[in-house]
Order: sequence, then C-alpha cells, then structure tokens
Amino acid sequence: MNEFWLWFQTGFTHIADLNGYDHILFLLVLCVPYGLDQTAKLLWLITAFTVGHSVSLALSVLGWVNINSAYIEFLIPLTIVITALYNIFSFGSNQTLKMRISYALTGFFGLIHGLGFSYLLHSLLGAGSKLAFPLLSFNLGLEAGQIVIVALIFLLGTMLTTVFHFSEILRARVLSGMALLLSLLLLIDRFPNLIKS
Repeated sequence: MNEFWLWFQTGFTHIADLNGYDHILFLLVLCVPYGLDQTAKLLWLITAFTVGHSVSLALSVLGWVNINSAYIEFLIPLTIVITALYNIFSFGSNQTLKMRISYALTGFFGLIHGLGFSYLLHSLLGAGSKLAFPLLSFNLGLEAGQIVIVALIFLLGTMLTTVFHFSEILRARVLSGMALLLSLLLLIDRFPNLIKS
C-alpha cells in the first residue's frame, strides 16, 4: 500500500505543481467556458482528456510510443494556445458542432499531455521494473489532482460571475486571454530546445 501512495502522490503533485503550470493552464482553458449548469458537458470533456492522456501515458511508458520530449514540451503550450483561441472566438457558433470539435480536440490534446506525463514516470521507473502497478497508481494520482484543479477553476469562475458580475462570455475570454499570453511565453521559452533537437 505504501508503494501505491508513493506513485499516487507523485502523479498528484506532478499535475498540481505550480512550477509546471502548463497542465493547469490547459485545464483552465478547458473549463472556463462552462458554468455549473453545464457540468455534464464539462465532465464529458474531462473524460475525453483523461482517456487521451491515459492511453498515451500507458503506450509511452510501455515503450510502444517514443517521441522526442522537446517536441512534446513544445506541443503542450500549443494545445493551450489553440484551446484559448477557440474559447475566445467560438462563442455564438453552432453548439452541437462546437461540442463535437471540443471533444475531438480535447481527446487529441490529452494524447499529447499524456506523453508529457510519461517522461516523468519513465525517468522514475528503472529498467525492467514492473509497470502496471506504478502506471495505475500514478494515473490515479493525476486524476485526483485534476479533480482538485477543476474544482478550484469552478470556484474561480463562480467568484468572477457572482462577485465581479462577469458574464459567461467575458469570464471565458478574459481567463482564456491570460492563459493564451502565458502559453505564448512558454512556446517562446521552449522554442530553442525544439530547434536543437
């Protein structure tokens, strides 16, 4: 059981680490367009992201997928840029089509983020280690951390709506705009590593 908690805590602290805030920014831009009355839609999006990153995390840790980490570290903030721009410019569009696009993008972006998670787990596992138990425990820790982050984002959104009287559109555009700027800075910072690889 101690081994489970070790890997669980490692997964939890990895996604909740403010020094590696790119995953938090992605969850922010994923969640901000949705209010409490749209929880079901958001849960489906979170599920698409979870399925995506769980699949690629498993495939990468098992050694079936191997992509240069510099590419993945560059692609992660790019997923934030695309999602933030989508939030800013897609209001008023066909809602059914918008949700289909959102599910597809979120699932695909989950694959990219899963590869990012896998590099940490891969570096912590020694060669020849049994993978199933650490992989499951680590992934459950990621999911628990993700739930906490989503709850805090909902709290922030509720505060902006009730205390500062932001409309749903304004809330999504302001927070997406802030995430967009931060992710552009990450892209600029990581671009030299991409060129060197």
